[in-house]
Amino acid sequence: MLMNMNEILAVAKENKFAIPAFNIADYSMFNGIMDLCEETNSPVIIEIHPDEFSFLGPEVLLAIKERIYKASIPACIHLDHCSNFDTFMKAIRAGFTSVMFDGAHLPFEENIEGTKKVIAIAHPVGVSVEAELGTIGSTDPAQLEGGAAKIIYTDPEDAKKFVEATGVDTLAVAIGTCHGLYPAGMKPELKLDILKEIEAKVDIPLVLHGGSNNPDKEIGESVTLGINKINISSDIKVAYFNKMREVLQDTSLREPGDIEPACIEAMKEVAKHKLELFQALGKASLY
Repeated sequence: MLMNMNEILAVAKENKFAIPAFNIADYSMFNGIMDLCEETNSPVIIEIHPDEFSFLGPEVLLAIKERIYKASIPACIHLDHCSNFDTFMKAIRAGFTSVMFDGAHLPFEENIEGTKKVIAIAHPVGVSVEAELGTIGSTDPAQLEGGAAKIIYTDPEDAKKFVEATGVDTLAVAIGTCHGLYPAGMKPELKLDILKEIEAKVDIPLVLHGGSNNPDKEIGESVTLGINKINISSDIKVAYFNKMREVLQDTSLREPGDIEPACIEAMKEVAKHKLELFQALGKASLY
């Protein structure tokens, strides 16, 4: 069941749970995530970064859409962190049902104008738009999603003005998370008081980026306070590729069918924990 972000998050907002947006880097990862979500009857957002989209190629979207059309669960295909309008057009034509304009690094008014420009090409064809206000930190130069050296927290009043000015469908807020995995000695701490203020001022689903490697207690509490979409990339990729490195110690293996199943299972174990933490497990029955 293929949905856009508005459709899939409306149910999450009404029922106070969050849907994980899993960044998938290849088709095997995608199939593993879909298998897990069908096994657990859970909704899912398949998230693809522009670099991942370039690597996969637009033709793979045909297979991704076909799998989702036949699935027993609702799913959305979302373009993550993009500011290139050629890429937006390619993604929309390929079949993405949601896109994110990443203008958090821009001045406030330019972020508004850029968001409105994307909405103008996306909304007429039923594609939802996510924007970001404030900056997400970065802990790892190897990860794709970018991030800033300094976190700028989302101002609740600015969030209200931004949503009213743009008509954006979802808003990613900066409350203290970072992209990537936290190094030893760095203790993440979410500003949940800021989240409460933002949630009280805007009436659209809120998004948390940098959801990997944060304390479960804080992430779980953010869901109860209004977060409806949480991006997960590093956690599932670390599980997948650490297992692959382990499996490849057997140098006789060369067939993907012998190498990847164990990697998929390791990834699914982490992903299932996220579904439980976000209270999304079994929620496909609400659609």
